[in-house]
Amino acid sequence: MKAVICEEPGRLAVIDRPRPEPAAGEVLVRIRRVGICGTDYHIFGGKQPFLAYPRVMGHELSGTVEQVPAGSALRPGQNAYVVPYLSCGHCAACRKGFTNACQNIRVLGVHCDGGMAEYLCVPEGNVVPVDNISLDDAATIEFLAIGAHAVKRGAVTAQDRVLVVGSGPIGMAAIIFSKARGADVTVMDVRENRLAFTVEHLGADRTLLVGDDAEARVGALTGGDGFDVVFDATGNARAMSRGLNFVGHGGRYVLISVVRDDIAFPDPEFHKRETTLFASRNAQPDDFAEVVRQMEAGKVPTGALRTHTGALTDAPQLFTEWLRPEAGVIKAILEV
Repeated sequence: MKAVICEEPGRLAVIDRPRPEPAAGEVLVRIRRVGICGTDYHIFGGKQPFLAYPRVMGHELSGTVEQVPAGSALRPGQNAYVVPYLSCGHCAACRKGFTNACQNIRVLGVHCDGGMAEYLCVPEGNVVPVDNISLDDAATIEFLAIGAHAVKRGAVTAQDRVLVVGSGPIGMAAIIFSKARGADVTVMDVRENRLAFTVEHLGADRTLLVGDDAEARVGALTGGDGFDVVFDATGNARAMSRGLNFVGHGGRYVLISVVRDDIAFPDPEFHKRETTLFASRNAQPDDFAEVVRQMEAGKVPTGALRTHTGALTDAPQLFTEWLRPEAGVIKAILEV
């Protein structure tokens, strides 16, 4: 079978390797679509700290069930999405149902080879059939589930004023699922074109351009109250530290971003607001199910989000092209 491997930072290659054989309890999936994530670009750029090269990337996956274990409820020929988090099932987090925070988690395409290939074997529980969603849309479910999980963590309601800082794909997912709960949503970013996109296609209520006077403008917008819920999706330590300034008293601050640096807040500000601080990691099964429900209800503008497509075997050339800011990529999909 064909696969695309990142041999070292900055170098992708199309290779031939044997088609995998499923072990006991595994499903063989014929991969059909691979969404490209910021993590993949970081791997390509040598900025992923949890990875050893060479690596077959790819964790936003949809495909067709090819082979199933005896007694499986899955059927060959079904379209499905793949949950890329391989949790151990027995650590303290897994026993509590926090499989997204498994102490021994392996993520496809990061800790082990992923789905940028024609076939992939995964545990049966990580393959979820979809009947009313296209393969293109199914390949976007994972990144959208990360936003859905963050919104769940922030306990967003229709009474909340929400600020999403960072309008990349994950920030966009937080916007979509905050709006699905009826919240009033403001988006902050440095990119005017992305801010305009969130209003036109995602239903954001207003935008704020990042600047030195952002705190003052947030105060003016909220009557000095700040926001009920603030999401950070910037991947920038300085922005994550600054975000506390936008949280109102009694508010919730949800960090979707992960950075290698330390982040810090002034403790008097943190305490006087009695801020609730959340980390949001990966997603849980009910978050994936929520994405599917909202897709089936027509609440997710997947056509607008999916800006670029290309063939798996063209990935070495496409990655270089898609990384250019002027390419305007929001979500790119490789067709297998």
